[in-house]
Amino acid sequence: MASICIFSSVSEDALARRDASDAEANRAARAHGRSDMVEVITVKGNHRIETGTILSYMVVQPGDRFSADEIDRTLKTLYATGLFSDVTINRAGNELVVNVVENPIVNRIAFEGNSAVKDADLQKEVALRPRAVFSSQAAAADRQKLLDLYASKARYGATVIPQIIKLSHNRVDVIYKINESRQTLVYKVVFVGNKAFSQARLASVISSKETEWYRFFSSSDEYNPERMKYDAELMRRFYLHNGYVDFRLENATGELSADRKNFIITFTVHEGPRYHIGKMDVSSSLKHVKKEDVTKYIELFPHQWYDGTAITKNAASMQEKLQANGHPFAMVRTDIARNPEKKTVDLLFEVMEGPKVYVERIDINGNTVTKDDVIRRQLPMAEGDPYTPFDKKYSKASLQDLGFFKSVSVDQSQGSAPDKSNIGVNVVEKPTGEFSLGGGYATDVGPIGNGSVKQHNLLGTGMDAGVSGSIAYWQKQANVSFTDPYFLGRNIVAGADIFWIQNTNQTYQSYNQDQIGMTFRFGYAFNNYLSQSWSYSLIDRHVSVGSYLSKYATKNNDYAYVPSIYVKESIGWSLLSQLSTTLSYDRRDNRMTPRRGFVLRLTGDFAGLGGNVKYARGKADGEYYVPLDSLTGTHDWGLQFKAGAGYMGDWSKSGDVSIIDNFYLGGANLRGFLQGGAGPRSAHELYYVNGQKQYRPIAGQEDLIGGRFIYTASAQLNFPLPAGDAIGISGRYFIDAGSLSGLRLRHRHTNPSDSDYTPISGNSMTPRVSTGFGITWKSPFGMVNIDAAVPIRKSRNDRLYPLRFGFGQQF
Repeated sequence: MASICIFSSVSEDALARRDASDAEANRAARAHGRSDMVEVITVKGNHRIETGTILSYMVVQPGDRFSADEIDRTLKTLYATGLFSDVTINRAGNELVVNVVENPIVNRIAFEGNSAVKDADLQKEVALRPRAVFSSQAAAADRQKLLDLYASKARYGATVIPQIIKLSHNRVDVIYKINESRQTLVYKVVFVGNKAFSQARLASVISSKETEWYRFFSSSDEYNPERMKYDAELMRRFYLHNGYVDFRLENATGELSADRKNFIITFTVHEGPRYHIGKMDVSSSLKHVKKEDVTKYIELFPHQWYDGTAITKNAASMQEKLQANGHPFAMVRTDIARNPEKKTVDLLFEVMEGPKVYVERIDINGNTVTKDDVIRRQLPMAEGDPYTPFDKKYSKASLQDLGFFKSVSVDQSQGSAPDKSNIGVNVVEKPTGEFSLGGGYATDVGPIGNGSVKQHNLLGTGMDAGVSGSIAYWQKQANVSFTDPYFLGRNIVAGADIFWIQNTNQTYQSYNQDQIGMTFRFGYAFNNYLSQSWSYSLIDRHVSVGSYLSKYATKNNDYAYVPSIYVKESIGWSLLSQLSTTLSYDRRDNRMTPRRGFVLRLTGDFAGLGGNVKYARGKADGEYYVPLDSLTGTHDWGLQFKAGAGYMGDWSKSGDVSIIDNFYLGGANLRGFLQGGAGPRSAHELYYVNGQKQYRPIAGQEDLIGGRFIYTASAQLNFPLPAGDAIGISGRYFIDAGSLSGLRLRHRHTNPSDSDYTPISGNSMTPRVSTGFGITWKSPFGMVNIDAAVPIRKSRNDRLYPLRFGFGQQF
């Protein structure tokens, strides 16, 4: 039913004349023994709905004139309630008789024929519920919602038929019979008008993908109109990123095939010419900010291809730096001047003062577990401070990084004055407890099984506590940890660990190692980039030798393998009492997946505050990341450089010297070599041949004894692989180099006349170098890393390991 309301305006004189006419008509009606007024309203046919409820919906009431317009409005109003399937209104003298037929009550809602979508998900879409009033209009609306749901899942051939089963007492069952049909996938993606970029290149930019057998874990090949809108924006950004300022997406269509089984998506583009950046200038109307003060923040360079993304980021970076350096209301806007003849774009960065806004009140909403002060301490502002867009951005990122919330929003509303704002921090909490079981494989320790129980927001205080353990073929460990990210109410992270570790190193060493101990740690940040951490460890350690007895493949001679004297001198218990610190300066754009920037670290260890181990150890390392966007036109290519050096020395002759404390080279820090396989080693082993001691080399059986001085360097090129975006695979080419030297032993048995004489080799500063390729796969089973490396410079008898493989997952 539809209702049409017509509004008209009349003068007071006209109203008076109409009232007089109505009064005259009533007098005439009474003179003939009949009134034109509704004296009583009678409702018939209702069983479930109270008469008073029906009368409350009516426009006509007792005492009103009989009016065809008012009766028609009443009829439409009663239909609009959805309570009745039929309504009639008749006049009997001065009585108005309303006959209704009530809509039935829904007894139950059921779905039949669905398998791709669960009943619970379908139920969320429909408005009808048990004990609700049924209407055919509501059933039709729910049917369309279900069809829309299936369309969002690329099942455009789906059909939904509501079936109504009548029951006693005016009740009905509503059964939605569903034929889901097969998914309507994207068969082909076509680009029209593109000249600068190939079909394959543009296909890699958008999120919609052509259907392939390997996309069974992805929905990117399902046709979705909303995804096409997102694709249009991705293409616009891509072309602006690559200098095509005049780019237009003229049309984007999805055409369903005649058999309704596939879609063909067509994007029609106008690329236009490619532009370079021309002149770049800065203007400043901000007090105490000169043009020269801002020019140094320009990260672009003349004659590079125009990059809309880089320009926006550069302006935002300028604004944030100005706000962080004492100009909280600074704003930076960009103005471009296009020169179509020269194919250049001139840039002007305008520095101005934005509106002055101060924080009047901060309201925290949505937190039921997390305490207010845990949230407030993450915010860069307090009541009375200036409020800037940078504060909003930083606040949201800082709260999201906590990991306590599903969503975070920071909203601004007008305060009690034009220059004051109320800040609303709205959070939706998520469970912060964690129980995980996992498994995997690593080259160094073999198959791994692990489990943990953790609480990342203990009692809403933001503290982290947990128990974890892992069992691998060559390693077992257990750990109890506790961390307070805001120790003593200050910006200090403090925590403690109690741990037990058992390493069976005999895959590449001739000894085992057990550790049980505790570590106390704390750290603080000087600013957003510079931070320092401290830790104190007390560890009880035990080195033991396993049983090595085997047959030597000669005619009749047996031998017993005996570990090197340098290993035997490390056997037994030792107590390590160590103070450590790390100073870090981090300017990377992302600490999890960096693409640009650098990080520098200085680490120092001092052992000897008690215990019987006394040494000092220092290490410096750095990383530098260079994106290759300007050369490749994508964000998938980048360079990564790493380098480090370390030295350790013993500050007391009374200290216990053990090879387990030495630096080791190989494995993670020098791919292509066994873990610890490059550097000093005892190259000969002891034999018993017919009861006589002899020394003979056994390839691959040297004891790795580490060294005092280490340096490493690595250069790596990260690049995409064909179809890598679809299945989450990326590649890398690397060159690693490094060396380890300087003997650190309890005694040196290098005199051939010594009964424990054991020659040492590999003690050289000559660099070892390897090169190779690797891949990373973000698989459904966890992160998989494979590196294959070939040494191109090595020392005699270095232990090689060309393939490193690892994967793992938490469940």
